Amino acid sequence: MASRGGSSPSLSPHTQPRAASSKSDVEAHSHAEEEAILDIAEDHHAEHQDTPGLKRALHGRHLRFLALGGGIGTGLFVGTGNMLSTGGPGSMMINFILLAIMMVTVIFAIGELVSLFPVAGAYTTMLTRFVDPSLGFAIGLNYVLTWLIILPVEITAITIIIGYWVDDDTVPKGAWIAIVLVVVFVINIFGTRTFGEAEFFATSVKMAALVGFIICGIVIVCGGTPSDRYLGAHTWHDPGSFANGFKGFCGVFVYAAFSFGGSELVGLAAAEAAEPRRQLPRACKMVAWRVSIFFVLALFIMSLIVPYNDSRLLGSSANPRASPFVIAIQIGQINALPHVFNAAILTSVLSMSNSAVYASSRLLVGMAENQHLPTFLAYTDRKGRPLPALVVVFLFGLLAFLIYSASEGEIFSWLVGISGLSMIFMWGTVCAAHLRFRRAWHQRGYTLRELPWRSPMGVWGSWFGMVLNMLLLAGNFYYAAFPIGEGEMSGQQRAHDFFENMISAVIILASFVAHKLITRSRIVRVDEIDLDTDRRDPVSQEVLDRERAEEAAKPMWRRVLNIFF
Repeated sequence: MASRGGSSPSLSPHTQPRAASSKSDVEAHSHAEEEAILDIAEDHHAEHQDTPGLKRALHGRHLRFLALGGGIGTGLFVGTGNMLSTGGPGSMMINFILLAIMMVTVIFAIGELVSLFPVAGAYTTMLTRFVDPSLGFAIGLNYVLTWLIILPVEITAITIIIGYWVDDDTVPKGAWIAIVLVVVFVINIFGTRTFGEAEFFATSVKMAALVGFIICGIVIVCGGTPSDRYLGAHTWHDPGSFANGFKGFCGVFVYAAFSFGGSELVGLAAAEAAEPRRQLPRACKMVAWRVSIFFVLALFIMSLIVPYNDSRLLGSSANPRASPFVIAIQIGQINALPHVFNAAILTSVLSMSNSAVYASSRLLVGMAENQHLPTFLAYTDRKGRPLPALVVVFLFGLLAFLIYSASEGEIFSWLVGISGLSMIFMWGTVCAAHLRFRRAWHQRGYTLRELPWRSPMGVWGSWFGMVLNMLLLAGNFYYAAFPIGEGEMSGQQRAHDFFENMISAVIILASFVAHKLITRSRIVRVDEIDLDTDRRDPVSQEVLDRERAEEAAKPMWRRVLNIFF
C-alpha cells in the first residue's frame, strides 16, 4: 500500500530515465496521433461544410493521376509534329530533355510552396506576396489568359483529330465544338470531385496509350511488324538529326514549352486538396517521373520511326489531321492500331479541355481574391463552384468557332504562341518566388526541418530553373527576330511572325507597367514577406520528425515505391 501513497518505491538510477523516456515516447506518439486525426478531421470538415468557398474534394488518387496526366494533350500528341519538322529529331530531343530537367526543378519548388500555402491561384498569390504585386498581376493575367486560350486551342485540335475519321462535309466542325463545350462544362458544373474522377479516367487512357506506344514503337523499330523492316536509328541519319540549324533548334522552344504546359496543374489544385501536406509532395514527384520518362522516351521512339521531312507532319503540309504518333504506327503497317491510338489522343485532348476550364476558373478566383480582378469573380456557391468564373471561361471557349473566319493553322499558331511563351515566364518567376520564400524563411529563424516538404533540389534547383528559363526566352527572341527562311520573307511577314512569337512578352510588359503606374507598388522586402496568411495550420516538429523517421525505417522497396507513388 505504501507504493500508492505520496512516496514512491525507490528506483535505481537506470530505471528512472527509462521510465521518463517511456512516458515521453507515449506522449509523443499520442500527440502525433492527435495531430494526424485533427488534420484528417479538418480536411473532412472542409470538404463537406455547407459554406461558400472552394472545397477540399480532391484526394490522393485524384492528385496523383492529375499529376500524371496534366499536360498530356495537343502539345505532345499533335504539336510535336511541327517540332519534328522544324528542328529535326536532335533539336526536339535536346529541347525536351532540357525542359524535362527544368520542369522537375519547377515542380519541386511548387510542391514545397503549395504544401505550406495551399491557396487558390497558387502561383499568382505567391508572386504577389513573395516578390512584387505588379509582377503577380502581370504573370497572373498572362497565365490565366493562357489557360483561357488553351480551351479553344484544344477544342480546335479535337476537330482536327475527328477529321481523321469524319469528313468536314459529313458533320460540321461547329457541331463538334458545341458538343465538347457542353461536355466539359457539365463536368465542371458538377463540382471538383466530378472533375477529379473525369481526370482519373482520362489519365488512365493517356498513360495506357503512351505505354502501349512505347512497346509498339520498340517492336516497329526492331522490325517486328508486318512492314518487316528494321529501322534502328535510320531516321537520324536519313534525312538527319537536325533541320534548319540553330534556328530550327530555337524554333522548337515555344512548341516544346506548350507541350509541357499543364505539368504544373497539380499546384493549382492545392486549395482543393483534402490532404495537401501528405498528397501534394507525392503528386509533384510523379510529375517529375512522368516528364522524365514518358515524355522523353515516347518522343525518342517516335523520332526513330518518323523522318522529319514526312509530308504528313503538321508543319510540313496543309493536312493537319495526323499525329506523328499515328504516323509512326502507320509506318509500321499495323492497320487497326492507328484508329485506337487516335481515339486515345482524342480522349487526352478532351481531358486538356476539361483541365483548361478547371485551371482558368481557379486562377480567376485567385486573382479576384488578390484584388487583381473584379471581386465578383471570387464568388463560389455552397458546393464550391466558382460560377461567375465559369461563365467567363465559357465565353472564351466560344473562340473555337473562329475556325469559320480564319484558317485553322493561323489560329493554332497564334494561340500556341501566346500559350507557350507565357508558360516559360510563369515557370521562371515561380522559381524566383521560391528563392525569395527561402530567404524570408531563414531570416525569420525557421529551419528546413519545419517545412512540411522541401524540394530535393533546394535553392540550387530553383536557380537552375530560373537561368534555363532565361535562356529559353533568349532563344525564342532570336528565332522570332531571325526566323527560318528570313531571306525569302517580306518585312510585313517578318513583323507578323515576330509578334506572333513574342506576344506574351508584350502582354506581360504592358500589364506590369500599367499596374505599377496605377498602384505604385514596389518589390516586397524580405523582412516584409508574409509567411502567415493562408499558411496551413502548422504541424508540430514532433509530428514531422516522427513521420520522416517512419519513412526512413521502411524497407528499401517501399521507399523506392514511394518515389513513384
